[in-house]
Amino acid sequence: MRARRNVAIDVALAVAAFAATLALLGHGSTRDLDGVGVVLAACATWPLLARRRSPLGVLIVTTVASATLNGFDYALGPPFGPTLALFFVAADERTRARIVRTAVVVVALLVLHLGVTGIAEGGFPLTPLLFAILVWGSAWVFGDQVRQRRQRIAQLEERALRAERESARERRLAVAEERNRIARDLHDSAGHAINVILVQAGAARLLQERDPRASREALETIEEVARETIGEIDRLVHVLRDDGSSDSVEPPAGLAALETLVDRHRAAGLAIDVDVRGPRRQLTPSVDQAAFRIVQEALTNAARHGRGGAEIVVAFAANALEIHVANAVGPDAVDRNGGGLGLVGMRERAALLGGSVDTAANDGIFRVEARLPYGGET
Repeated sequence: MRARRNVAIDVALAVAAFAATLALLGHGSTRDLDGVGVVLAACATWPLLARRRSPLGVLIVTTVASATLNGFDYALGPPFGPTLALFFVAADERTRARIVRTAVVVVALLVLHLGVTGIAEGGFPLTPLLFAILVWGSAWVFGDQVRQRRQRIAQLEERALRAERESARERRLAVAEERNRIARDLHDSAGHAINVILVQAGAARLLQERDPRASREALETIEEVARETIGEIDRLVHVLRDDGSSDSVEPPAGLAALETLVDRHRAAGLAIDVDVRGPRRQLTPSVDQAAFRIVQEALTNAARHGRGGAEIVVAFAANALEIHVANAVGPDAVDRNGGGLGLVGMRERAALLGGSVDTAANDGIFRVEARLPYGGET
């Protein structure tokens, strides 16, 4: 469809230039229009049909034919075919790569055309020279402007495509990051819940005959933890199944839920001391959630590997939120600084916010020390 449209445009231009040339020869010529004039007029215009393939070649052919018309004493006037051909040469993208050769050819053709005209007039062609400079100069300027405009449009389209590709890439990265976050949340929630359930189930078994009430409370805790965890896992899995198309998973709890987390572990038999230092300040959701998950994982490790107690310090320092969790470990405990998935998840959360997490076991105490910048930057 586009090819047919281009051909139609080229034919229309050639016909218009041919008709204008014939009209000039038929009404203002000192020589009657004859077959030679018609053939030369055709040679000066009809090559425009090939202007997309070789605009410079078309300019050469049409200019030579137009100069021949002037040399045979036909009417002098604007060379319609060569002027259009020069416009298309200036508008062609290939011209910039061969500008020197093109300039030499254009100047040579201009000199040829003016020389033949001067011979036909029998003197220096001052008027045709000025006219040629005006007409051909305008044709070149307009053609170059068209080329530049086409180039700008192509650049804008390329920028739009590049921006679209970058946007798609950023969306894929965002989906991948969200999936990683979901995986970490799933691990933290499931690990914490299983640990609490394990401790409470053991307590219920040991207390079922000696203290039925405490055993019943342990079973109720198991039921509550299991229900909450199943609900959170359902939300996370739903997001994964939707392939990231849903708006967002419900944000996990922040430090506002710290007391609930501590009470749950205390009910499981873990003695916990909490010390919040410094004036409280508004935390960004990412820092708030990361802080809660780090404390949650530290308490899970304390309940699983510790000796019945833990100390938590949450300090609102000048530039960052600082978290310290310490718990006693057995004499055979080793430094878990290499870490399992839980400790790795702590470090990843902190690193994403520009912070850090350090862990070490010394003198029978396992310590987790986290630093989370308020703005998510170091």
